[in-house]
Amino acid sequence: MRTLIDKYSQHVYHVSYSVLRNDQEAQDAAQEAFIQMYKSLPDYRSEGFKTWLTRIAFHKAIDAKRKLGRRTAEDLGGEEKIINMPGRDEDVLTRLVREERQDKLRERINQLPAQHRDIITAYYLSEKNYEQIASDAQVAVKTVESRLYRARQWIRKHWKEDEWRE
Repeated sequence: MRTLIDKYSQHVYHVSYSVLRNDQEAQDAAQEAFIQMYKSLPDYRSEGFKTWLTRIAFHKAIDAKRKLGRRTAEDLGGEEKIINMPGRDEDVLTRLVREERQDKLRERINQLPAQHRDIITAYYLSEKNYEQIASDAQVAVKTVESRLYRARQWIRKHWKEDEWRE
């Protein structure tokens, strides 16, 4: 447990802070997230651990923000309803999930044989078209097409989708 906290405490704090924008509240929400993580470990389904923990932290921060909003409304006599949840908070979780997926994909691409890795990287990550790749590699466009086809075939054969995709 201590190892997980040491490894992810900064990340969980940043997620909480991005929602709450208050240091003390973010620290409290991060602590609540780790408590919830510990309680929920038996239910963990081998999804991306960092993504799973990010969701927990995000939801704990949202809960804390709601409590703050209720407290603020009570301070004002309870007559005004205050909702302090900007829509961009959802974007934080979406961005973190996307970044983690991209990191996983890059790791997998780095494990490809060199001839496949280069063509996949050029086409999908660098977003070069066939002509640009052919020019860079000093080969014919048809060669690029066939190399890309072979790389895709290799991926289909060797990668099981459930191993690397959430």
